[in-house]
Amino acid sequence: MGWLPKSRRARRRLTAVAVAAPILGVAVTLSLYAMGDAAVFFYSPAQARAKHVPANRLVRLGGLVQMGSVQKLGDGEVRFGVTDRAAADEVVYKGDLPDLFREGQGVVTQGVFRPDGVFEAREVLAKHDEKYMPKEVADALKKSGEWRPDGEQTFAARTPGGVPAAAQGFR
Repeated sequence: MGWLPKSRRARRRLTAVAVAAPILGVAVTLSLYAMGDAAVFFYSPAQARAKHVPANRLVRLGGLVQMGSVQKLGDGEVRFGVTDRAAADEVVYKGDLPDLFREGQGVVTQGVFRPDGVFEAREVLAKHDEKYMPKEVADALKKSGEWRPDGEQTFAARTPGGVPAAAQGFR
C-alpha cells in the first residue's frame, strides 16, 4: 500500500478522517432535507415578477405600502398594494394589521401568490419605529434607487397614486 503514510500516527488521522467525512456528509444532507420547506425566500414586487414565483409557494413579499391602496372590507379582509417603485403587487390579508401599518411605510408580508397573481398574506409585519426598516426591504429599495435614510418622504408619498406610471398596475 504505497499511498498510505508510513507513520502510524498519520495513518490513524487518515482513518479518522475517512470515517468522519461520510458521517458528516450524511448529517449535512439530512439537515438540509429537513430544513427544505422551512426556508422562506424574500422578494420585492419587481423580483417576484422577474423570477415568476410559482403559485402557492410560501414567500415573503416586501416593499412600501402603496399610497391610496388600502381598502378595508366588511369581513375583516384588507387589500393593499406593495410596491418597490419598479412594480406593485396586490396583497389580500384577513386579520388584524399591526398598529404601525400605514400607507407609504415599509412592510414585509409572508404568504403565497394565488394563481390569479394576487398575494395572499398570512402574516403582515410593519416597521416598529421611525428609523427601522426590515433589512430585506431596505436592500430592495437601495437596489431600486429609492432608499431615503435621512427621513425624506418616500416616493410613494410624493407621487400621485404612489408609484410611477410604469408601475401603477398590479401584476
